[in-house]
Amino acid sequence: MSFTSPEFWIALLQIIGVNIVLSGDNAVVIALAARGLPIEQQKRAIVWGSGAAVVMRIGLTIIAVELLRLPYLKLIGAALLLWIAIQLLIPEDEGDGHGGGGTSLAAAIKTILLADLVMSLDNVIAVAAAAKGNTVLLVVGLAISIPLVVFASRLLLTLMDRFPIIITLGAALLGWVAGDMAVTDPIDKPWVDLNAAFLHWGAPAACAIAVVVVGKWLAARKAPPMPEAARVPAVRAADSPVLQRVLLAADGSEGASHAAQWVVGLRGDLREGAKLDVHLLNVQRPVSGDVSRFVATGTLEDYHRERSEMALAPTRALLDAAGLNYKNHHRVGDPGAVIAEVAQAEACDMIVMGARGIGTHTGALLGSVARSTTEHSAVPVTLVK
Repeated sequence: MSFTSPEFWIALLQIIGVNIVLSGDNAVVIALAARGLPIEQQKRAIVWGSGAAVVMRIGLTIIAVELLRLPYLKLIGAALLLWIAIQLLIPEDEGDGHGGGGTSLAAAIKTILLADLVMSLDNVIAVAAAAKGNTVLLVVGLAISIPLVVFASRLLLTLMDRFPIIITLGAALLGWVAGDMAVTDPIDKPWVDLNAAFLHWGAPAACAIAVVVVGKWLAARKAPPMPEAARVPAVRAADSPVLQRVLLAADGSEGASHAAQWVVGLRGDLREGAKLDVHLLNVQRPVSGDVSRFVATGTLEDYHRERSEMALAPTRALLDAAGLNYKNHHRVGDPGAVIAEVAQAEACDMIVMGARGIGTHTGALLGSVARSTTEHSAVPVTLVK
């Protein structure tokens, strides 16, 4: 596979894509491990810990590349990679946080390396398969993607939160790589080449589709049952009833700012003497259970609160400028379900949130928070564009 061939660049993009999807948790651990250090040491912990992790990851992956040359190991790796891809689509519990966190530079680097070693098995297998035995491709791909994940982790995590289709596409990519592994194992490749060459694209495509279908099905089964009362359609602003309590869900997006402006305007539409009680909510998605093994509970709580405060800041500024009083809420969990739960707990008459102009079918594909909220909510939901 030469540097100028299309196969080289396709494989390189696969390596980068796999790393971005599977290394998100590692990036969170790196950030949390350095969090407790003085400011001047945080950057050093991130750079040194990440650099050591890159070297270790490259070494482990080169070993995996050589092992995958042995008969049957690619078949085993393909089965494991399919399981990993499906698990990527199933929500997992955050855990309680059992790690001690880094209180010194050495402790932080140790945590980063230990976490990367334990949490990178899936990454090593996927990257080794995508590299197709090319060590140069492997090193270049990891050298590009790991620093990208580490230093752009906040942006990547935000994008994955707002556009869950990134995770879906990543799981499909893993399924594709698993299918390719299965038909290139030394034990079956000669037969496939001679009798069923179509499997070189058919097996990857079938595995990619199977991962998405099975993963979504298992995720739906794991989701809590939706009560009958929750099946209430969203309403337009013009149809809003007389309100006393409104839950304003905000995530720092432009849509959330539009929703806040709508709530400010709603106050002027109330009858004389009526009071508008606003509850401002941000929901952070939980980190994986793997992350919680390496950081303390308090560190996780601080991490979620910091991200929540950043997300709420633009909406707060709008409400404060309008002189509107509100009560803050911070939660961790599945956004759609949690928004509905808080609205019910606070006896809100309506939920107001931003929409990104997506249609019904697109929303189903993307797994949008707005769609999930309307499905779970027992009160009307106003989506503001």
